Amino acid sequence: QVTLVESGGGLVQAGGSLRLSCAISGRTDYVAAMAWFRQSAGKEREFVSGISYNGGYTDVAESVKGRFFVSRDNAKNEAYLQMNSLLPEDTAVYYCARGLFGGTSHLQVSYRYWGQGTQVTVSS
Repeated sequence: QVTLVESGGGLVQAGGSLRLSCAISGRTDYVAAMAWFRQSAGKEREFVSGISYNGGYTDVAESVKGRFFVSRDNAKNEAYLQMNSLLPEDTAVYYCARGLFGGTSHLQVSYRYWGQGTQVTVSS
């Protein structure tokens, strides 16, 4: 069993920054891709950003390109999402997810383990 715990969410003004962290624990017998998804009120959960097992490849949704940056530290079993120039439309619950494989995917079915989510609220 693998457990993911997100932290770093909160309330921030538009234009501000936040850094989300995802701590990975449990039986991690292989290194997998990690991703961040988000879900805002009344909307489907959507892909935000992903990173391959070794950090060599990253992917990001068009809506956050140039503002959000994903990274990971495999020695610490952690993944991160640096969010800059935040907009009110970035308000959502953000989830980290651990993939079934080493490569990233936009599809939720490609991720087996999920965190409980952390709320990010951006005020205008």
